[in-house]
Order: sequence, then C-alpha cells, then structure tokens
Amino acid sequence: MTGSDTPSSFRLAYVPGVTPAKWVRVWHERLPGTPLELVQVPPADAGRLLADGGAEAGLVRLPVDRDVLSAIPLYTETTVVVIPKDHTATAAEEVTLPDLADEIVLHPLDDVLDWETLPGRPAIERPATTADAIELVAAGVGVLLVPQSLARLHHRKDLTYRPVPEAPESRVALSWPQEEPTPDLVEEFIGIVRGRTVNSTRGRAAQQQTPKAKPQPKRSGKPASGGKQQGRQTAQQPGSGRRAGVPKGGSRTAGKRGKPRGR
Repeated sequence: MTGSDTPSSFRLAYVPGVTPAKWVRVWHERLPGTPLELVQVPPADAGRLLADGGAEAGLVRLPVDRDVLSAIPLYTETTVVVIPKDHTATAAEEVTLPDLADEIVLHPLDDVLDWETLPGRPAIERPATTADAIELVAAGVGVLLVPQSLARLHHRKDLTYRPVPEAPESRVALSWPQEEPTPDLVEEFIGIVRGRTVNSTRGRAAQQQTPKAKPQPKRSGKPASGGKQQGRQTAQQPGSGRRAGVPKGGSRTAGKRGKPRGR
C-alpha cells in the first residue's frame, strides 16, 4: 500500500489487560503523520472484529482462527488467584491447585483460561464478566483465577493475589487478517512490536533512510608548492646537520662571504 492507497490512520484492537502504551509511543515517534486509533474489544469478539476489518491489527489472547488470522505470540502471562486480603492463602508466596480444593472458584463467562477441570467447588451460577466476579470475591463469595494483568486491571484495596504455577496460562499475541502481501502499516507495527530499529523495519520507515554522504576526494601526498612546510624542508641541506648558508662553527649573520677581518 503506497501513496493514495495508504490509510490515513491505523486501528489497533486490544483486549482487557493488555497495555499497548509502549508500542503506541514508538509508533507516534516513527510515524507522526499517521494517527493510531485504539479499539478495546472483549476477548471473545477480537477475532471477529479483525476478520471483519474493524481493525488493521490487534493485541489478542490465543488461540485465534489461523485459517483467517495471522498471529505472532508475544508473551505468556502468569495466572494468579484473586483473594481477600484477610484470606489464609496470603501467608504463602504461591498457591497450588490443591490449596483451592475447598474454595468456591468463580468461573466468569468471559474467562480467558483454557481449563480442562476447574479446581475447587463451582459456584451456583457463572458471573457474566470478570469484573462481576471480582465484586463477588470482595463480598467473600469465592476466589477467582485470572491472568495477572486482569488482576491488576481490576485492583481493589481490599483484594490481593498470589501466583498459581500449576494453572493454565494465557498467551498474548499480535494478530491481523491474512492478506498477501501484508499491508505496509501492519508491517510497521510488527517491526515495532518485535523491536526492530528504524533502519531495519520493512516498511515506509526503512524507505526513508538518510542518503549516504558523498565520498571525499583523495588528498595528494605531496605538500602544496610554496607552503610553509616546504620552506622548512628545503632549509636543511641534504646529509648535513646545519642550516644552508651557515658555515661550520659560524654564526647566522655570516651569510655573505668576504675577506676576513684583520687582527
């Protein structure tokens, strides 16, 4: 995409918990003339939004439909259990799944963890959202397992969390609709996320490199004629250790030869 075909802005979708700020900042530094629009989307709707053209790319949670979308995994999040601050589990640095056997473990409908078997005891009904589940934890109804970024997003002063190493983990990826070739602005953002420098990015930034400096003409090894350096060199007689016009043992004023003075 070049010239008039280049979009006037770039839409980036992102799911709750993902913080694109550092990449957005680099985008504004490299492409100040191309606005970046952030579009927040629920995890379950992210794939459909990208496939329908609602955004050029998105920071989403895996898995995605690889028949429709391309994806580059970025990082894996630690799973934590959200508990009240006065819960007995706060005495430990980590919590195991068996530790939760007697707990009511809330399972919201927008859960992003791929559970084969949910630990603990199930609640009477599933909360609609993670935010609703957080409210129930604060009310002492149960505990909640989420990626750490979501625990931070829904932080409350009366709640805390602990890592659960045995729990499933959530992977965050950069995803975009499969096209051939990949649009230039998507390539730009891929380069930013992967940490490419300006000169190595395979997009417009790489095409706008500073032109190479013209080579300087080679300098001659001979000094310029009539220069001071040449004058100093010719003031010495080859093979002698004295200056021209000065007799051995004489003074500099004896430049002219004449008859010696009588005694």
